[in-house]
Amino acid sequence: MPFAPVFRAEWLKIRTLRPLLATLFVLFAVTTAFSALAGMDPEGPGADPLFAALSGTTLGQIAALTFGSLAVSAEYREGAAVRLSLTAVPRRGLWFAAKAAAIAAVVLVVALVTSLAALLAGLAGLGDAADGLSTAGQVRGVLGGALYLTLMALFGAGTATLLRSGVATLSVLIPFVLIVSFVIGDALGTVADFLPDRAGQTVLRSVPDGMLGPWAGLAVTACWAAAALLAGAWRLRRQDA
Repeated sequence: MPFAPVFRAEWLKIRTLRPLLATLFVLFAVTTAFSALAGMDPEGPGADPLFAALSGTTLGQIAALTFGSLAVSAEYREGAAVRLSLTAVPRRGLWFAAKAAAIAAVVLVVALVTSLAALLAGLAGLGDAADGLSTAGQVRGVLGGALYLTLMALFGAGTATLLRSGVATLSVLIPFVLIVSFVIGDALGTVADFLPDRAGQTVLRSVPDGMLGPWAGLAVTACWAAAALLAGAWRLRRQDA
């Protein structure tokens, strides 16, 4: 079976599930609103203006994780949906690749609009404090922020396929992102720079403050997402729906 019709079917599933559409709205609203608020009250004169303008991404990532996990876990409610999907597409690898691609495509489009809106809202709040930002830095922030949110959605999707539960996935990933990085991250030393959120968020800074550069950090997050997807694909192949 060709990839295109399977991808189209997975895209239609996403479009017709209201909770997923609501999650995308939350992603846009929360990211933009928090960036606007953070721009009006930056951390101080030494604060990174690019990160301040895009700081809503730190909350938007929770919506991205939720979207990815719900898009997969919806298949496992009582096992009915995933059985129908795998009956229609017996090649499990093809089906899973199409689902991941559909998730990535939808989130990337929404995340691009969201990152641009968040940047504009944040810059409006920063006013003169944003004068030093270059156009190249702003473009990198928008593109990098969109890619980061997309990778976090795929991270959630892969983990949900492994755990087969949206609740279990979010119970693991949200504390991991919010507690491990922000509460005990400093105690981990340089190891914390390689956590998925910390690494990926370097692309949101005009001057990275860790070991990794902007795109290297995003590559680390991509490795986390790829590992989660591979683990999910392994369980999908090994166990019956």
